[in-house]
Amino acid sequence: MPNQNLEAVFTREVHNKYLVFNTLFSRLPYDKMAKIGSLMPFLYDNAKQGFEEGKYPKEIIDAFFEKFTVFTTEKEKIDLLFRLITYVERQVVLFDSVEDAAFEKLTPADSPGTLKAILALARQNNKLEEVREKLRNFKVRVVFTAHPTQFYPNSVLRIIQDLEQYIQVNDISTIDQLLQQLGKTPFFNDEQPTPVQEAQSIIFYLRHVYYEVLSQIQETVTTEFFDGEEIAPVIELGFWPGGDRDGNPFVTADITRKVAQELRSNILKCYYNHFKSIRRRFTFKGVIPLLDKINNKLYTNMFGLNNDLSYNALLSRLEEVREVMVTQHGSMFIEELDRFILRVKLFGLHFATLDIRQDSSIHEKVMQAVNEKFKVSDTPYPEWTHEEKIEFLTASTIEVWEDDFTDPLVRDTFRTIRAMKEIQGHNGEKACNRYIISNSTSACSVLEVLAMFRFCGYRDAEASVDIIPLFETIEGLDTAKNSMEELYNNLAYRRHLNIRRNTQTIMLGFSDGTKDGGYIKANWEIFRAKEQLTQVSEENEVSVIFFDGRGGPPARGGGKTHQFYASQGPTIANNEIQVTIQGQTITSMYGSRPQARFNFEQLLSAGVLNDVFGDQKAIITPEERVLIEELAETGGEKYLELKNHPLFVPYLENKSPLKYYGQTNIGSRPTKRSSGGKLKLTDLRAIPFVGAWSQLKQNIPGFYGLGTAIESMVHQGREEEVRYLYNNSLYFKTLIQNSMMSLSKTYFALTSYMREDPEYGELWNIMNEEYEKSVKYMLEISNQKTLMETEVVGSLSVNYREQIVLPLLAIQQYGLQKIEETDDEELKHIYQKMVTRSLFGNINASRNSA
Repeated sequence: MPNQNLEAVFTREVHNKYLVFNTLFSRLPYDKMAKIGSLMPFLYDNAKQGFEEGKYPKEIIDAFFEKFTVFTTEKEKIDLLFRLITYVERQVVLFDSVEDAAFEKLTPADSPGTLKAILALARQNNKLEEVREKLRNFKVRVVFTAHPTQFYPNSVLRIIQDLEQYIQVNDISTIDQLLQQLGKTPFFNDEQPTPVQEAQSIIFYLRHVYYEVLSQIQETVTTEFFDGEEIAPVIELGFWPGGDRDGNPFVTADITRKVAQELRSNILKCYYNHFKSIRRRFTFKGVIPLLDKINNKLYTNMFGLNNDLSYNALLSRLEEVREVMVTQHGSMFIEELDRFILRVKLFGLHFATLDIRQDSSIHEKVMQAVNEKFKVSDTPYPEWTHEEKIEFLTASTIEVWEDDFTDPLVRDTFRTIRAMKEIQGHNGEKACNRYIISNSTSACSVLEVLAMFRFCGYRDAEASVDIIPLFETIEGLDTAKNSMEELYNNLAYRRHLNIRRNTQTIMLGFSDGTKDGGYIKANWEIFRAKEQLTQVSEENEVSVIFFDGRGGPPARGGGKTHQFYASQGPTIANNEIQVTIQGQTITSMYGSRPQARFNFEQLLSAGVLNDVFGDQKAIITPEERVLIEELAETGGEKYLELKNHPLFVPYLENKSPLKYYGQTNIGSRPTKRSSGGKLKLTDLRAIPFVGAWSQLKQNIPGFYGLGTAIESMVHQGREEEVRYLYNNSLYFKTLIQNSMMSLSKTYFALTSYMREDPEYGELWNIMNEEYEKSVKYMLEISNQKTLMETEVVGSLSVNYREQIVLPLLAIQQYGLQKIEETDDEELKHIYQKMVTRSLFGNINASRNSA
């Protein structure tokens, strides 16, 4: 669709509808709320003008009270500010709902990257058979994580879904009622959710969105591309809540079992409800008794009354029904039964694969506990040589039981190993067959996990688990190739790989890489690591699969995800696409059936396009490689200067809302890996790190260093080289476009009052200078007049959202200033609560900012 048409559709379906429905906010059931709507434009204008003039937030808010209200007491002003926060929160919800309701009108069914478009392209280029071959051997795995970036509680998410439905049909009366319901619905949790509650929140989408969407996609692939021939699932689901214990003390072996049971119960509920339509149609002699047996098994198992239904048994009984229908009843309604059987083959009894994840440092502690218990050596395990560790990890025949140890963490680690086997026994192997090791540093990180399985009594053939190293720091990425080469040549690990079909999954983490080395350096290091790992895997005849830990924002690997995969090129293995999806990204990109289908298809088509249609711009030439390397080094050095600045962490801790993330009660795990003591960057999780920069509207991790890197080329007279690189390298263009999204959500004017700060002014000016430099040079090399100029809908959406939350940002900054200057502890607590409350609307409006 041409840009002019897109803008017209956006204006009609989003802008105009939002303005109309926004008038309903005057009727929200809050005391004195009717005046809020009329005050909001004045606060926005006051904030916009004040920030551009470099005024302090306190000046802006005080001037607003003086000009537009009659309030004079502190209590009255605080009360109004909290009501303004409430109002903006709900404005964001309305805009989300209006924009999501317009999704199908803004995104045609034959848009590039959809299955319909791929089919047309294959026929046009006479490559249908090549596409078929790729689809037979390729799949996408989307893994839903428990990372806390979803600031909407479940009750609000349900209202958003209902609003979206009624906005599509312009049902003003129901929309009005839903907005009134929204007005009385809290936007925050009184208590921190448990890991099981986190799991249940995401399982909601599995039941109500993905059960249907993935089935539809599979049916489309088999009918449109394969003329009805059955093929393996092209999309699979993964699941981290209840399995990801990295830094989360609340995830235990018992929690893992409970979540696995939740997944089993919920897929059986889907089957039970779906099976009603089968029973309604198959009312024939000889079939009803078979259906009754299946129905009874589904019922008793979904409520946990029995646990005696297996995947193979369910499939066998369904095939028995099918045989009777074909031989005795002329295959009547057989398509409905086949659709049901397809879903059973897609989801089994596990729904989504529950991944286990733990940090390598915990495994090292476990090995030290084993060393002490069994008196292996007087030398502590961490002090052993690499060779001594390898020998012990591959040759030791120790057998352990969790009760052998007193340390709760060590005991639970071994309990988790045994729980995986139990879960596989109940729900099938796919239910829990992956163990991910955060912060993998060497071959020992992987062999420690393999040894733990052996210590728990698993024989080689029983270890039906993929052991997945996660390389995430710059150092880890640099050593990844050597680590994997050593593993491939280790006889014990090679035996394990043979059992696992000589397939090795390797996870690469964008979040900590960006925090460690900066935006362009981390992205390039990950690209190079993938190339090296592809090469070493091919040399050792291992099929390698890359699993990308990608968050919502570009600073954490998000942004244009499908374009990222299409830009990988032929030097990187393309056997599968595996990617994490979290929090806001789940709701904003996969929260409704149309959105979910579109974005699942985008991922699937990216893998097909990469191999079959081979865009020349995805190939990085030697000359382009040299240039990207130089840009990455220069940008990385610039970021390291900032990261090593003595005030870098104190600035985040004292001038941003970082410390208030933990008070939002949106996730079960702490905001940093270690408790107590001075805040260290290495302990700080990537989500609050990136989110704090987003709250400041500085978004440092999403662009810092790029401006300096491009400027250095311009000063060398090489501007045309960079411009050519942007126009001819899909990889580099994607990097720049994702960074432009970060820059579009950056607004240094918000904190311009800090430029004169006696302690942090110098640091603020350094960052602001790099921001201005990045905008200037990115526009120059892309030949654009404004950021995201070529992305009409995305740009309009970002601009709208930024306008909605500017008053909220002003209130947040005001709250932070009042906390600094207030000695009254009770008053300080109120302003701290104000800052915490303001996090919700700001994060929700940005959608992919944490």
